[in-house]
Amino acid sequence: MNLRSFARTLGLGRLALVLWHNPWSRLRDSWRNGGPWVERENERQRREMEAAAAMLPPLPARDGAAEVTLHVLTGRRFWYQTAFCLHSFARQAEFRVAAEIYDDGSCDQEVRSLLSRLGPRLRFHSYAEQVARLDQLLPASRFHTLRDRWQNYPHIRKLIAPHLGSTGWKLVIDSDLLFFRRPDFLLEWLRQPERILHAVDCEENYGYSRPVLEHLAGAPLPPLVNVGLCGLRSESLDWAELEAWCTELIRRERTSYYLEQALVAMLAARAQPCAVAPAADYLTRPGKEEGIHPRAVMHHYVAESRRWYFRHGWRRVTEKGPAP
Repeated sequence: MNLRSFARTLGLGRLALVLWHNPWSRLRDSWRNGGPWVERENERQRREMEAAAAMLPPLPARDGAAEVTLHVLTGRRFWYQTAFCLHSFARQAEFRVAAEIYDDGSCDQEVRSLLSRLGPRLRFHSYAEQVARLDQLLPASRFHTLRDRWQNYPHIRKLIAPHLGSTGWKLVIDSDLLFFRRPDFLLEWLRQPERILHAVDCEENYGYSRPVLEHLAGAPLPPLVNVGLCGLRSESLDWAELEAWCTELIRRERTSYYLEQALVAMLAARAQPCAVAPAADYLTRPGKEEGIHPRAVMHHYVAESRRWYFRHGWRRVTEKGPAP
């Protein structure tokens, strides 16, 4: 028995996780976010954002304009981000905007009522409805890994919920996006989708080694795939293959927070060329200056950029008149 196996037998890995790795990770994240005092102020302004979301007006009616549909997974922790995301997109797009909202399992009647204030073109898919479709089309007896990930890794629901048992192209977006200018690239794709669409990450985050991912995909992986914006054709997804990919990735390199992103990167590898959102306009992790004075079309607020999200981004969305 080697030292690592011996430590695992004694439970030292879990002990190290509890006593060292988790506290160190929290301390590191706090430092990146500006320290405890900044985090406290961020939380105060996050609560202001949540209160403001409850007062947002309905999405513009835009009678006579063409309609586009967005797909969003949300829940009690994120409903206000979803509201601001949809509101900012509709405000800038000058299209009639509809949204398919997928309950992550935490939406109660209050959350549905708050989001329903955005207007009649929001359609909710309850968690029970999604699970019924899972039981019919992805039974646990045949899709053990996907069902396990559905239960224990909510990010996979962004891939499964909108597409399972459906047809056609769909644009699935994260809630923590804000739009400050007309999203022409997305509107053109929504008007005539022909290729997989994805955003560009600030750094590559696939959670698994490239050789393993490329071996399974059978093609070189594109760089910096980010699924904050993800356009896929529902009927093109091979659920048996996705089950096999997930099973093999976890067998070889365990579970990862970035599994969903890795799967989309593998799909994109086979589908080159893809429709790639211009990184300068559809910006992942804006810095301080950009966060305070947005020049990009869209911000995706990941990691430490959430500071600018809660302090500045949403306030820009509520300003009267078109964004400068």
